Amino acid sequence: MRRRDFIGMGTLAAGSLAAGQTVELAQETMPSPPTPNRMQADLVVAGGGLGGVATALAALRNGLSVILTEETDWLGGQLTSQGVPPDEHPWIETHGAPRSYRALRQGIRDYYRHHYPLTDSARQDPLLNPGRGSVSRLCHEPAIAHAVIREMLAPWTSSLRLRILTEHLPVSAGMSGDRVLSLTVRHTRTHVESILTAPWFVDATELGDLLPLTGCEYVTGTESKAKTGERHAAEAADPKNHQAFTVCFAMDYCPGEDHVIEKPADYGYWRDYVPDLTPAWPGRLLHLHYSQPSTLKPKALGFHPEGVATGDNLNLWLYRRILDKSLFTPGTYKGDISLVNWPQNDYMNGNLIDVTRKEFQKHVDGAKQLSLSLLYWLQTEAPRPDGGKGWRGLRLRPDVMGTADGLAKYPYVRESRRIKAEFTVDERHCGKEQSGGKGAAFQDSVGIGYYHIDLHPSNRGVNYIDFPSVPFQIPLGALIPVRLQNLLPACKNIGTTHITNGCYRLHPVEWSIGEAVGCLVAFAQGKGLSPRDIRSDAVRLADFQGFIRSQGLETDWP
Repeated sequence: MRRRDFIGMGTLAAGSLAAGQTVELAQETMPSPPTPNRMQADLVVAGGGLGGVATALAALRNGLSVILTEETDWLGGQLTSQGVPPDEHPWIETHGAPRSYRALRQGIRDYYRHHYPLTDSARQDPLLNPGRGSVSRLCHEPAIAHAVIREMLAPWTSSLRLRILTEHLPVSAGMSGDRVLSLTVRHTRTHVESILTAPWFVDATELGDLLPLTGCEYVTGTESKAKTGERHAAEAADPKNHQAFTVCFAMDYCPGEDHVIEKPADYGYWRDYVPDLTPAWPGRLLHLHYSQPSTLKPKALGFHPEGVATGDNLNLWLYRRILDKSLFTPGTYKGDISLVNWPQNDYMNGNLIDVTRKEFQKHVDGAKQLSLSLLYWLQTEAPRPDGGKGWRGLRLRPDVMGTADGLAKYPYVRESRRIKAEFTVDERHCGKEQSGGKGAAFQDSVGIGYYHIDLHPSNRGVNYIDFPSVPFQIPLGALIPVRLQNLLPACKNIGTTHITNGCYRLHPVEWSIGEAVGCLVAFAQGKGLSPRDIRSDAVRLADFQGFIRSQGLETDWP
């Protein structure tokens, strides 16, 4: 029998059924399903995070038409619907990311200059950091990044070259042998389905959702040391071992006011919860301490919502502060706004990959309860320098997150399904110690990035894994699945290991991956080649690398 089937509804997360699960309805009460919409383009990109947006922009810039789908109603992923200010390397203002990524960053700064009542000195600062958070040189409100991304895409939506389908979830794929023929997506509220066809498909979803739908070979969790040769790999492989994920939220502080939320249903559980980790966590999760990631020794933290110094301890309020009221006309804001993505709301009680929809929702709801419990603890029980307890003026900001409950639209997930690729990046290529401090020089480099290898505590009891990396390259081989011909990854789902995902998953690297993939599709389409054809021929590869460099991508570190 010729393999021309529809694969779908397997063990995806939200919006899917468990493998083998059926829905039984009486025939006489089953309504007729609405007729699916049918759409066609040169490229279908599933996932509107940073990788998906960068893929779409690159493909559009090079003459292709694109359909871009996104599960939430915001584009931007980590930066917007997940609410996390960009984690970047120290050279980001001048190099180490594509020209288009720096245009996104400049657009965010310009948005504040054009629309916000900045002080004169803040407006004139070429390196404006609206939140002055310590984690990033560009801490800002999530909605601003969404607005700027929409502006960047506006010419293409206006010319009908780009169709954006927000609130759409992939549910099945039509296949013929090693090629994807179509992708069916379902609107998350109306349940109306659309069948999308194209010569090329890109998976930029946060969890690699297209991989099981298309039968693409992939791995999850941790590989064994014997398999990868990595110094920090586990002794035994564990496909279910995943980093904690976090449901972020934003809050401000109104001195003298009372904004204490209703006590969360699971507050008693989370108030007394002690993570079961090896090496051990230093006591209760809801406390001002954590395991220092690089040493795993107990380390105290501080908290003061008026920015007052907390001795030698990091003030968590300043860590991911996304709006510093002192940069704006006096009286504009009652207090700063801070984004909460802290050790205290990392959810370690389960994972979101290859589980049933019920299990997925259970863990997302659990993570939401943890975040709300953290807020309630901060409002009512957190120790204050004056000896009192709680900061009742802390106010949840649903408007900042664009949601009714004040929590992020989507969990901040740190790892995904990963394709089995033509080439897999491991610790020997980018770990500072194991690479000899130099890192690998990839002949097929299509991008660069840098971040230390940063793995958060896992759902299987492994504490932080955190150690230095070196500035690295993104090899084309890591973007090519071992079998499928016209499906490419553009997110955290490339050919890395569990360990190296820890430095290839951050904001500018994801954008770099996506832009390289968008250029790859356009180049391959124009030349009538496959990605494998391009990588396997030195002349074609050099031609492609020259093409992407001409478009502002960097393939080598200076």
